[in-house]
Amino acid sequence: MNETPHVLSSARTLWELVDRRADLTPDRPVLLQEDRVLTFGDLRTRAERVAAGLYGMGVRPGTVVAWQLPTRIETALLSFALARLGAVQSPVIPYYRDREVGFALRASKAEFFAVPGVWRGYDHTDMARRLGAKGVFEAYDDLPDGDPSTLPAPPADGTSVRWVYWTSGTTSDPKGVLHTDRSLIAGGSCLAHALRLTPDDVGSMAFPYAHIAGPDYTVMLLLHGFPAVMFEHFALPQALAEYRRHGVTVAGGSTAFYSMFLAEQRRQPGEKLIRSLRLLAGGGAPKPPELYHCVVREMGVRLTHGYGMTEVPMITMGDPEDTPGNLATTEGRPPEGMEIRIVDGEVRLRGEAVCQGYLDPVQTAEAFDEDGFLRTGDLGYLTDSGHLVLTGRRKDVIIRKGENISAREIEDLLHTHPAVQDVAVIGLPDEVRGERVCAVVEQPPGAEELTLPAVTSYLRAAGLSVHKLPEQLEVVEALPRGETLRKVLKYKLRERYSDPEISGSEASGTTPGP
Repeated sequence: MNETPHVLSSARTLWELVDRRADLTPDRPVLLQEDRVLTFGDLRTRAERVAAGLYGMGVRPGTVVAWQLPTRIETALLSFALARLGAVQSPVIPYYRDREVGFALRASKAEFFAVPGVWRGYDHTDMARRLGAKGVFEAYDDLPDGDPSTLPAPPADGTSVRWVYWTSGTTSDPKGVLHTDRSLIAGGSCLAHALRLTPDDVGSMAFPYAHIAGPDYTVMLLLHGFPAVMFEHFALPQALAEYRRHGVTVAGGSTAFYSMFLAEQRRQPGEKLIRSLRLLAGGGAPKPPELYHCVVREMGVRLTHGYGMTEVPMITMGDPEDTPGNLATTEGRPPEGMEIRIVDGEVRLRGEAVCQGYLDPVQTAEAFDEDGFLRTGDLGYLTDSGHLVLTGRRKDVIIRKGENISAREIEDLLHTHPAVQDVAVIGLPDEVRGERVCAVVEQPPGAEELTLPAVTSYLRAAGLSVHKLPEQLEVVEALPRGETLRKVLKYKLRERYSDPEISGSEASGTTPGP
């Protein structure tokens, strides 16, 4: 058994982890992008030069530096340069605009702000100046450069807050989530251990590097010593050439990514989509059991799904060697050191990978219980084998005539319908029932349009209780999704279809419920 990942995971800081890996395998690649290759040795050498350039600009240990950059080798270099200095980083998803970016800059009190200039047709530098950001500099192709001999000693403390990540704002301001180097290393260690990867694997980053999954995944690369292909902009089928060219063995990101790969596979049945691919892995959104079975059957790969959030980058992860039943219906098991407690159906967490709280002390006080467990807002239970099953979120519990209804249960059943490509079930205000059940469906190309009677008939035949049947059906071309892990944005659906003036029996596409 290779003990190297275990030894490396004891690193106190991210920079110490980089340093140890560069000593072990300096010439092995870590990041691949188009024709470019960055080795572990290059990562250390070039990041130190960037750190020296930043130091010359006035960045010091503890300086707050925000950056809004795409998934590029340069972004990783800048981030590790800041880690070398012991600065406080505030990564911002590159798709965010004035409201979210302005809030992040103000709340974090950022003293510097790195932007990509004009990226995908949008002028980030102009936005930064419009928002009055301090220390704005562009870091797309060209990065600050300097003499590493001018640098102070690397940080030795891995438990100080050096990262401020942002929850995606929906109808309110984002929350600034506080992380340490050690909490990020703990999260990445969990992922590395669970997926059973080897130095011969090739991974992929198809998600924004500014997402919490960025360091989570990079820690895994550093622990196991294998590379990943970076995608500045991910789209299928365009990205397939890079997957094939670099021989990617592990791909994924979230449930939406599994669905996209599966859709491409169905365009060429009988021919493996990516010959080198052996594993899809991800998390960040619910995984319908039917999707798991379709991926395994049609793509001929394994699929492991996990559970994580901005506050805790990795909580549980499926094991490729687990049973199909557990892989299809659970989120896997927690690693050593992650405590899971179920309180009144809610999942609560305690462990090294858990964040230190939020920028707002009031939010921190509300988030943790008296025993120091983080309240997740997710509902679930632990099986006898220690696997975690998520049943939904508190806000996804629909209360109809006083009865609690799980949106997740209905969604999982509808995912088995051949005319359903994706679905979101929401509760809508209803004068008579309190809330009514609404199913919003995205159909595959060429499918016959669904009707409410057809949906309710299918669900009844599947054994769903009558009081849980949808009373409203909406068919859409595409469900609204976020730009990071492409989660379905249910709040947008609630805004679109909620109307307090309409009762359930009068709303478009509904029938009176039981």
